[in-house]
Amino acid sequence: MVDVSPKEPTHRRALARCRVAMKPETTSKVANNAITKGDVLAAARVAGIQAAKRTADLVPMCHPLLVGAVHVDFTIGDDYVEVEAKVETVDRTGVEMEAMTACAIAALTVYDMCKTTDRTMSIGELMLWEKNGGSSGMWKREPTA
Repeated sequence: MVDVSPKEPTHRRALARCRVAMKPETTSKVANNAITKGDVLAAARVAGIQAAKRTADLVPMCHPLLVGAVHVDFTIGDDYVEVEAKVETVDRTGVEMEAMTACAIAALTVYDMCKTTDRTMSIGELMLWEKNGGSSGMWKREPTA
């Protein structure tokens, strides 16, 4: 692991997104809370929050952080559910991995909750969209056309 002990704690934030592609009938069921396993988005939100807090247990060289806030939100499209995870801390290293882990685990939970309805689902486009804080300051991904 990189030694971050000489660094001063600063406010840091990261935002990640990914998509769960699925049949339009499946997104309709998710939107109408009609999946037999239960409330897909509520379960995925809790899973994402838990994942952000446990990232250092999952990613070997990731520093354990005191996560200050985790927000997991969803956008339902015609044939996808987009997952967005925002993580904040005041610490010596960034929360990019926590945001991406939250996003991935929330997406996996959507998949798990819907798999009996739609075996064609896929998870993709997991990427960091923004990070703020630390010596590198603000970084933002440029949207593609």
